[in-house]
Amino acid sequence: MNWIDFTTKLLAATLAMGTSLTYATLGEVFTEKTGILNLGMEGIMLMGALSGFATAFSTGNLYLAIIVAMIVGASFSLIHAFLCISMRANQVVSGLAITMLGTGMANFLGQRLGPASNKFNLCGMNLATKFDNIAIPGLHKIPVAGAFFDVSVLTYALYLLIPFAWFFMYKTKHGMVIRSVGENPRTAAAMGISVSKIRYIYTVIGGMFAGLGGACLSLSFTPSWNDGMTGGKGWIVIALVIFSAWNPGRVVIGTLIFGGITSLQFSLQAAGFEMVIPTQFLAFSPYLITLLVLTAMTIINQKKKGSYASPAALGTSFAIDDK
Repeated sequence: MNWIDFTTKLLAATLAMGTSLTYATLGEVFTEKTGILNLGMEGIMLMGALSGFATAFSTGNLYLAIIVAMIVGASFSLIHAFLCISMRANQVVSGLAITMLGTGMANFLGQRLGPASNKFNLCGMNLATKFDNIAIPGLHKIPVAGAFFDVSVLTYALYLLIPFAWFFMYKTKHGMVIRSVGENPRTAAAMGISVSKIRYIYTVIGGMFAGLGGACLSLSFTPSWNDGMTGGKGWIVIALVIFSAWNPGRVVIGTLIFGGITSLQFSLQAAGFEMVIPTQFLAFSPYLITLLVLTAMTIINQKKKGSYASPAALGTSFAIDDK
Protein backbone atom coordinates (compact mmCIF):
# COMPACT_ATOMS: atom_id res chain seq x y z
CA MET A 1 0.00 0.00 0.00
CA ASN A 2 1.44 3.39 -0.99
CA TRP A 3 1.22 6.47 1.22
CA ILE A 4 -1.70 7.96 -0.77
CA ASP A 5 -3.87 4.90 -0.21
CA PHE A 6 -2.81 4.76 3.44
CA THR A 7 -3.62 8.44 3.98
CA THR A 8 -6.97 8.14 2.19
CA LYS A 9 -8.01 5.16 4.29
CA LEU A 10 -6.80 6.87 7.46
CA LEU A 11 -8.82 9.99 6.62
CA ALA A 12 -11.90 7.88 5.89
CA ALA A 13 -11.57 6.14 9.26
CA THR A 14 -11.01 9.52 10.94
CA LEU A 15 -14.24 10.90 9.48
CA ALA A 16 -16.16 7.82 10.56
CA MET A 17 -14.77 8.01 14.09
CA GLY A 18 -15.16 11.79 14.31
CA THR A 19 -18.82 11.81 13.29
CA SER A 20 -20.01 10.47 16.63
CA LEU A 21 -17.79 12.85 18.58
CA THR A 22 -18.80 15.86 16.50
CA TYR A 23 -22.53 15.43 17.11
CA ALA A 24 -22.05 14.99 20.85
CA THR A 25 -19.56 17.87 21.12
CA LEU A 26 -21.83 20.25 19.21
CA GLY A 27 -24.65 19.41 21.59
CA GLU A 28 -22.46 19.99 24.64
CA VAL A 29 -21.22 23.32 23.24
CA PHE A 30 -24.77 24.65 23.01
CA THR A 31 -25.58 23.33 26.48
CA GLU A 32 -22.53 24.89 28.09
CA LYS A 33 -23.05 28.17 26.24
CA THR A 34 -26.20 28.63 28.34
CA GLY A 35 -24.27 28.02 31.56
CA ILE A 36 -25.19 24.37 32.14
CA LEU A 37 -22.38 21.84 32.51
CA ASN A 38 -23.48 18.33 31.57
CA LEU A 39 -21.01 15.65 32.64
CA GLY A 40 -23.53 12.96 31.82
CA MET A 41 -22.44 12.67 28.19
CA GLU A 42 -20.89 9.21 28.59
CA GLY A 43 -24.10 7.73 29.99
CA ILE A 44 -26.29 9.54 27.47
CA MET A 45 -24.18 8.39 24.53
CA LEU A 46 -24.29 4.81 25.78
CA MET A 47 -28.09 4.92 26.08
CA GLY A 48 -28.29 6.49 22.63
CA ALA A 49 -26.13 3.71 21.20
CA LEU A 50 -28.21 1.01 22.89
CA SER A 51 -31.65 2.44 22.08
CA GLY A 52 -30.65 3.11 18.48
CA PHE A 53 -29.25 -0.38 18.04
CA ALA A 54 -32.22 -2.08 19.73
CA THR A 55 -34.69 -0.15 17.56
CA ALA A 56 -32.82 -0.94 14.34
CA PHE A 57 -32.37 -4.56 15.40
CA SER A 58 -36.09 -5.05 16.03
CA THR A 59 -37.58 -2.91 13.24
CA GLY A 60 -34.86 -2.69 10.58
CA ASN A 61 -35.57 1.05 10.28
CA LEU A 62 -32.35 3.02 10.74
CA TYR A 63 -34.00 6.45 10.68
CA LEU A 64 -36.51 5.42 13.34
CA ALA A 65 -33.54 4.23 15.37
CA ILE A 66 -31.96 7.69 15.09
CA ILE A 67 -35.17 9.34 16.28
CA VAL A 68 -35.49 6.97 19.25
CA ALA A 69 -31.85 7.56 20.23
CA MET A 70 -32.38 11.32 20.15
CA ILE A 71 -35.53 11.04 22.27
CA VAL A 72 -33.72 8.89 24.82
CA GLY A 73 -30.83 11.36 24.93
CA ALA A 74 -33.26 14.24 25.38
CA SER A 75 -35.02 12.40 28.22
CA PHE A 76 -31.81 11.89 30.20
CA SER A 77 -30.81 15.51 29.68
CA LEU A 78 -34.27 16.62 30.79
CA ILE A 79 -33.62 14.91 34.12
CA HIS A 80 -30.32 16.78 34.37
CA ALA A 81 -32.03 20.05 33.45
CA PHE A 82 -34.73 19.58 36.08
CA LEU A 83 -32.18 18.87 38.79
CA CYS A 84 -29.83 21.72 37.87
CA ILE A 85 -32.26 24.42 36.74
CA SER A 86 -35.45 23.84 38.73
CA MET A 87 -33.94 22.21 41.82
CA ARG A 88 -30.62 24.11 41.57
CA ALA A 89 -28.64 20.95 42.30
CA ASN A 90 -24.88 20.84 41.89
CA GLN A 91 -24.27 20.43 38.16
CA VAL A 92 -21.17 18.27 38.55
CA VAL A 93 -22.89 15.84 40.91
CA SER A 94 -25.99 15.68 38.72
CA GLY A 95 -23.94 15.04 35.59
CA LEU A 96 -21.96 12.26 37.23
CA ALA A 97 -25.20 10.69 38.43
CA ILE A 98 -26.57 10.78 34.87
CA THR A 99 -23.43 9.05 33.61
CA MET A 100 -23.71 6.30 36.24
CA LEU A 101 -27.43 5.89 35.58
CA GLY A 102 -27.02 5.74 31.81
CA THR A 103 -24.05 3.38 31.97
CA GLY A 104 -25.79 1.04 34.39
CA MET A 105 -29.06 1.02 32.47
CA ALA A 106 -27.33 0.44 29.12
CA ASN A 107 -25.35 -2.51 30.43
CA PHE A 108 -28.39 -3.97 32.20
CA LEU A 109 -30.90 -3.50 29.38
CA GLY A 110 -28.44 -4.63 26.73
CA GLN A 111 -28.55 -8.09 28.27
CA ARG A 112 -32.30 -8.25 28.82
CA LEU A 113 -34.03 -6.69 25.84
CA GLY A 114 -36.64 -8.60 23.85
CA PRO A 115 -40.08 -10.10 24.43
CA ALA A 116 -40.81 -10.90 28.06
CA SER A 117 -41.12 -14.60 27.21
CA ASN A 118 -37.90 -14.70 25.23
CA LYS A 119 -35.35 -12.27 26.60
CA PHE A 120 -31.96 -12.33 24.96
CA ASN A 121 -28.56 -10.71 25.21
CA LEU A 122 -27.80 -8.09 22.56
CA CYS A 123 -24.09 -8.06 23.36
CA GLY A 124 -22.03 -9.06 20.35
CA MET A 125 -24.98 -9.08 17.94
CA ASN A 126 -24.66 -7.29 14.59
CA LEU A 127 -27.17 -5.36 12.51
CA ALA A 128 -28.34 -6.75 9.19
CA THR A 129 -28.16 -3.23 7.78
CA LYS A 130 -26.33 -0.02 8.67
CA PHE A 131 -25.71 3.50 7.38
CA ASP A 132 -23.45 2.66 4.46
CA ASN A 133 -21.15 5.14 2.76
CA ILE A 134 -22.55 7.06 -0.20
CA ALA A 135 -19.93 7.87 -2.82
CA ILE A 136 -20.35 11.03 -4.89
CA PRO A 137 -19.47 10.09 -8.49
CA GLY A 138 -16.16 11.53 -9.62
CA LEU A 139 -15.35 13.36 -6.40
CA HIS A 140 -14.76 10.22 -4.34
CA LYS A 141 -11.90 9.22 -6.65
CA ILE A 142 -9.81 12.30 -5.84
CA PRO A 143 -6.63 11.19 -4.02
CA VAL A 144 -6.89 11.69 -0.23
CA ALA A 145 -9.58 14.41 -0.39
CA GLY A 146 -11.94 11.92 -2.02
CA ALA A 147 -12.49 10.44 1.45
CA PHE A 148 -14.71 13.44 2.23
CA PHE A 149 -17.07 12.39 -0.55
CA ASP A 150 -17.44 8.73 0.36
CA VAL A 151 -19.07 8.83 3.80
CA SER A 152 -22.41 7.99 5.37
CA VAL A 153 -25.41 10.30 5.33
CA LEU A 154 -24.73 11.02 9.01
CA THR A 155 -21.37 12.54 8.11
CA TYR A 156 -22.71 14.43 5.09
CA ALA A 157 -25.27 16.03 7.41
CA LEU A 158 -22.42 17.49 9.48
CA TYR A 159 -21.08 19.33 6.43
CA LEU A 160 -24.21 21.47 6.65
CA LEU A 161 -24.78 21.37 10.40
CA ILE A 162 -21.39 22.72 11.49
CA PRO A 163 -21.49 25.99 9.49
CA PHE A 164 -25.17 26.41 10.37
CA ALA A 165 -24.41 25.96 14.09
CA TRP A 166 -21.65 28.60 13.90
CA PHE A 167 -23.87 31.02 12.00
CA PHE A 168 -26.75 30.46 14.41
CA MET A 169 -24.55 31.03 17.45
CA TYR A 170 -22.73 34.17 16.30
CA LYS A 171 -24.82 35.77 13.57
CA THR A 172 -28.41 35.54 14.82
CA LYS A 173 -30.35 37.29 17.55
CA HIS A 174 -31.23 34.01 19.22
CA GLY A 175 -27.56 33.02 19.29
CA MET A 176 -26.82 36.25 21.12
CA VAL A 177 -29.55 35.34 23.63
CA ILE A 178 -27.88 31.96 24.23
CA ARG A 179 -24.51 33.58 24.83
CA SER A 180 -25.96 36.26 27.12
CA VAL A 181 -27.64 33.63 29.30
CA GLY A 182 -24.32 31.82 29.70
CA GLU A 183 -22.31 34.98 30.33
CA ASN A 184 -24.60 36.98 32.61
CA PRO A 185 -27.98 35.38 33.38
CA ARG A 186 -28.98 38.15 35.77
CA THR A 187 -28.60 40.81 33.07
CA ALA A 188 -30.34 38.57 30.54
CA ALA A 189 -33.29 38.14 32.90
CA ALA A 190 -33.43 41.91 33.45
CA MET A 191 -33.80 42.31 29.68
CA GLY A 192 -36.84 40.01 29.69
CA ILE A 193 -35.12 36.78 28.64
CA SER A 194 -36.36 33.60 30.31
CA VAL A 195 -33.08 32.15 31.53
CA SER A 196 -34.63 28.90 32.73
CA LYS A 197 -36.43 28.38 29.42
CA ILE A 198 -33.30 28.90 27.35
CA ARG A 199 -31.28 26.61 29.60
CA TYR A 200 -33.93 23.89 29.50
CA ILE A 201 -34.20 24.03 25.72
CA TYR A 202 -30.48 23.76 24.99
CA THR A 203 -29.75 21.23 27.70
CA VAL A 204 -32.35 18.98 26.11
CA ILE A 205 -31.05 19.72 22.60
CA GLY A 206 -27.54 18.88 23.79
CA GLY A 207 -28.83 15.54 25.03
CA MET A 208 -30.50 14.87 21.68
CA PHE A 209 -27.19 15.35 19.89
CA ALA A 210 -25.39 13.20 22.45
CA GLY A 211 -27.92 10.42 21.89
CA LEU A 212 -27.41 10.82 18.15
CA GLY A 213 -23.65 10.65 18.64
CA GLY A 214 -24.03 7.38 20.50
CA ALA A 215 -26.31 6.00 17.79
CA CYS A 216 -23.67 6.81 15.16
CA LEU A 217 -21.41 4.28 16.87
CA SER A 218 -23.91 1.41 16.90
CA LEU A 219 -25.61 2.14 13.57
CA SER A 220 -22.68 3.15 11.38
CA PHE A 221 -19.16 2.96 12.81
CA THR A 222 -19.50 -0.49 14.40
CA PRO A 223 -23.06 -1.72 13.71
CA SER A 224 -23.33 -3.82 16.84
CA TRP A 225 -23.85 -3.49 20.57
CA ASN A 226 -21.28 -4.17 23.27
CA ASP A 227 -21.17 -3.09 26.90
CA GLY A 228 -19.25 0.15 27.29
CA MET A 229 -18.87 0.57 23.53
CA THR A 230 -18.38 4.33 23.84
CA GLY A 231 -15.03 3.65 25.50
CA GLY A 232 -14.94 6.94 27.40
CA LYS A 233 -15.82 9.10 24.40
CA GLY A 234 -18.36 10.98 26.49
CA TRP A 235 -15.50 12.28 28.63
CA ILE A 236 -13.47 13.13 25.54
CA VAL A 237 -16.45 15.24 24.40
CA ILE A 238 -16.07 17.40 27.52
CA ALA A 239 -12.40 17.95 26.69
CA LEU A 240 -13.18 18.71 23.05
CA VAL A 241 -15.62 21.43 24.08
CA ILE A 242 -12.75 23.16 25.89
CA PHE A 243 -10.42 22.52 22.96
CA SER A 244 -12.91 24.17 20.61
CA ALA A 245 -13.15 27.17 22.97
CA TRP A 246 -16.95 26.73 23.03
CA ASN A 247 -17.08 27.64 19.35
CA PRO A 248 -19.23 25.37 17.10
CA GLY A 249 -17.02 26.17 14.13
CA ARG A 250 -13.92 24.82 15.85
CA VAL A 251 -15.51 21.59 17.05
CA VAL A 252 -14.61 19.70 13.89
CA ILE A 253 -10.90 20.45 14.40
CA GLY A 254 -10.80 18.74 17.77
CA THR A 255 -12.93 15.80 16.71
CA LEU A 256 -10.81 15.20 13.61
CA ILE A 257 -7.61 15.32 15.67
CA PHE A 258 -8.89 12.82 18.23
CA GLY A 259 -10.54 10.68 15.56
CA GLY A 260 -7.36 10.76 13.50
CA ILE A 261 -5.14 9.75 16.40
CA THR A 262 -7.50 6.92 17.34
CA SER A 263 -7.69 5.68 13.75
CA LEU A 264 -3.91 5.96 13.38
CA GLN A 265 -3.27 3.74 16.38
CA PHE A 266 -5.55 1.08 14.87
CA SER A 267 -3.74 1.40 11.53
CA LEU A 268 -0.34 1.13 13.20
CA GLN A 269 -1.43 -1.98 15.07
CA ALA A 270 -2.73 -3.52 11.84
CA ALA A 271 0.56 -2.67 10.12
CA GLY A 272 2.52 -4.51 12.80
CA PHE A 273 3.95 -1.51 14.61
CA GLU A 274 3.07 -3.11 17.95
CA MET A 275 6.35 -4.94 17.51
CA VAL A 276 8.12 -1.58 17.81
CA ILE A 277 5.61 0.42 19.86
CA PRO A 278 3.76 -1.44 22.66
CA THR A 279 0.07 -2.04 21.94
CA GLN A 280 -0.86 -0.57 25.30
CA PHE A 281 0.85 2.71 24.41
CA LEU A 282 -0.92 2.87 21.05
CA ALA A 283 -4.25 2.23 22.78
CA PHE A 284 -3.98 5.03 25.32
CA SER A 285 -2.11 7.51 23.11
CA PRO A 286 -5.31 9.28 21.88
CA TYR A 287 -6.31 9.99 25.47
CA LEU A 288 -2.79 11.07 26.41
CA ILE A 289 -2.60 13.51 23.51
CA THR A 290 -6.09 14.81 24.35
CA LEU A 291 -4.89 15.44 27.91
CA LEU A 292 -1.83 17.30 26.67
CA VAL A 293 -3.90 19.42 24.29
CA LEU A 294 -6.40 20.14 27.07
CA THR A 295 -3.55 21.28 29.32
CA ALA A 296 -2.23 23.56 26.60
CA MET A 297 -5.70 25.04 26.05
CA THR A 298 -6.07 25.67 29.79
CA ILE A 299 -2.82 27.64 29.78
CA ILE A 300 -4.03 29.64 26.78
CA ASN A 301 -7.35 30.32 28.49
CA GLN A 302 -5.50 31.72 31.51
CA LYS A 303 -3.55 34.14 29.32
CA LYS A 304 -6.27 35.10 26.86
CA LYS A 305 -9.85 36.14 27.29
CA GLY A 306 -12.73 36.68 24.91
CA SER A 307 -13.25 33.89 22.41
CA TYR A 308 -10.99 31.50 24.37
CA ALA A 309 -12.72 31.96 27.72
CA SER A 310 -15.46 29.70 29.02
CA PRO A 311 -18.97 31.13 29.56
CA ALA A 312 -18.75 33.22 32.73
CA ALA A 313 -21.80 31.59 34.35
CA LEU A 314 -20.89 28.01 33.41
CA GLY A 315 -21.74 25.62 36.24
CA THR A 316 -23.62 28.18 38.31
CA SER A 317 -27.32 28.11 39.14
CA PHE A 318 -29.64 31.07 38.63
CA ALA A 319 -31.55 31.85 41.81
CA ILE A 320 -33.87 34.62 40.63
CA ASP A 321 -37.24 33.41 39.37
CA ASP A 322 -37.36 34.44 35.74
CA LYS A 323 -40.27 34.67 33.38
